[in-house]
Amino acid sequence: MTSGGDWTDAENDRIVASYFDMLVEDLAKRPYNKAAFNRALQVQLPARSRGAIEWKLQNISAILREMSEDWIPGYKPAVDFQESLIDAVIRHPKRKAIYAQAVALPTIAQEVPVLFLSPPPLPLNRDVLPEKQRKALALRFDPAEADARNRELGRAGEELVLGFERHLLRRSGRSDLADQVRWTSQEDGDGAGYDIASFTPEGRPRLVEVKTTNGWERSAFHISRNELDVANDNRESWRLVRVWNFAREPRAFELAPPLDAHVRLTPTNFLAAFG
Repeated sequence: MTSGGDWTDAENDRIVASYFDMLVEDLAKRPYNKAAFNRALQVQLPARSRGAIEWKLQNISAILREMSEDWIPGYKPAVDFQESLIDAVIRHPKRKAIYAQAVALPTIAQEVPVLFLSPPPLPLNRDVLPEKQRKALALRFDPAEADARNRELGRAGEELVLGFERHLLRRSGRSDLADQVRWTSQEDGDGAGYDIASFTPEGRPRLVEVKTTNGWERSAFHISRNELDVANDNRESWRLVRVWNFAREPRAFELAPPLDAHVRLTPTNFLAAFG
C-alpha cells in the first residue's frame, strides 16, 4: 500500500486521537516522545508513511490554531488539509475537555499579575488559510463566536488585565490611582463600551476594552457596534487590550482607535426592521 490518496474517516480519527494524547502531555509539561508516537501510528496506519503522518499532524495544528485553541508548538501548522480532517478534530471528545480546562485555569491567584506585552501583529496582504480551507472551516466552526459565548474566559481575561492595570500604576508610584481603577463591566454592566476604567500614571482616563482568546495573536475576535462607537468618540483614552495564548502563558498587545487601521472589520450581524 502507498501513502497517497485521501485519508479515510477512520484514519483521520486515529491520528487526531494520537495528536490529542500528545497535546495533553504538552499542556501538562510532561516529557513525551513525538517520534515514538509517529512509529506507533505507522503500525496503526500501514498505508501512511512517516512523512505523511508528520504532515497530517501539522495539518491538525493548523486547524486548531484557526479555531483559537491549543495546539502543539512542535508541529508547525501546515494549512493545506482535507476538509474531512476538520470534522475529525471537531468531533473528538478530548478537544472539548481540553478547551473547558483551559478556560477554567486559575491564572489570577498570584499577587502580582504577569502579562507579557508585545507589539500588535502587522497586517497581512493575504489570508492565512487558502480560500477553500478557510470557507470549509467557517462553515463548521466560528472561533470568535465560541470565545464570545464563553463568559468564563472573557471574565478571566478582564480580571487579569484589571490586576495588571493596578499593578502598573502602583509600580509607577500611583497607588492612589490604582485604588480607583474600576471593573466597569462587572460593576455597571456591559453597556459602557469598555470593561475597565483605569488611568495613565499622569492621571488621564484610560478606558480599556479586553478581548481574550486561547488562540494565537491573529485569532479573530468580536467587537460590538457600541464598543466601536465609544472607541471613536474617545480616541485619546480608549484602548483595546487583546489577550491571547491565555491557557498556556497569557500574552497581550494593545490597539488604539481607529481600529480599522489595525484590523479588517467585517459586519457579522444585521438588524431586520419593517418600514
